[in-house]
Amino acid sequence: MQLGIIGLPAAGKTSIFELLTNHVDGDGNIGRPNLAIAKIPDQRIDFLSNLYHPKKTTYAQLEVIDVPALIPGMAKSTAQFLDSVRKADALLMIVRVFENENAPSYSGEVNPIKDIEDINYELLLADLDLIEKRIQRINENKKKNTMLKELELLEKIQAHLEEGLRLSSLELTDAEADILSNYQLLTSKQMLICLNICEDDIVESHYNGKEAVYEYGRRHNLNIIEVSASIEKEIAQLDEEDRNIYMQELGIAESGVVKIARMMYSSLGLISFFTVGEDEVKAWTIKEDTMARKAAGKIHSDIERGFIRAEVIKYEDLYEWKNPVQVK
Repeated sequence: MQLGIIGLPAAGKTSIFELLTNHVDGDGNIGRPNLAIAKIPDQRIDFLSNLYHPKKTTYAQLEVIDVPALIPGMAKSTAQFLDSVRKADALLMIVRVFENENAPSYSGEVNPIKDIEDINYELLLADLDLIEKRIQRINENKKKNTMLKELELLEKIQAHLEEGLRLSSLELTDAEADILSNYQLLTSKQMLICLNICEDDIVESHYNGKEAVYEYGRRHNLNIIEVSASIEKEIAQLDEEDRNIYMQELGIAESGVVKIARMMYSSLGLISFFTVGEDEVKAWTIKEDTMARKAAGKIHSDIERGFIRAEVIKYEDLYEWKNPVQVK
């Protein structure tokens, strides 16, 4: 699975990327995308590893791509950067809420709703440009009559985008959705909004415009989470005991990395199952409602082909009893 990170300049986008992936690029990602793997923290994996003492522990992984900051009005460079995240399964939009005189906001003011709208507008323009070019190619094609269904759908999409609406809000038939998936359109992807707030905002659980941002999210069906990149950097440098104490003092129930991973999994309908043993404890990512045979294929295609049945244990039961023999 791949997560694309987008945002305006000075929003803390690359800081979030580095926290997610534990990858630091010396010169940032000026002028080019940055790709790294994020290990998804999971207390269940931690528990299973402590229980089985495996030689190896493998967490679920997520490929994360951080593109250079989007600059509204710079159509050519923006389109080029956005092309880098067209293959992403979801987009994480980093939106600045924190105040910092030493690092002024790109627009001169901290206005999260305006920033969200500016970024969405760039996504709409990029998708519209792609659709218009495809419509033109079909109209110029001698075999146009064999592409009428596709042309009809593209014109439907074009009209929707021209109204300033994301494609995720457009009702499509299964056949139309199949055609649409070939285009990897940005506004059809799951969008997660990450508000980058400051320490005081976390302690007070409030900041100027909070209610308006969440109301905007509800109206536009956008998932919103709050993370403080500056606090997360401090947390990441602490050992587990000090980390837990510090988080309790701030009233933080879970780290920003866990928040982002959990919301992405939920938005995309993903779950994890685990294989355990002395050699390895490992998390595997699958879609919700995946049949056992298909899930077995994630481990190895031979297991799927020769599948007879699966022996499973509910994590909650194992956590309660601490002994797989007793659970059985």
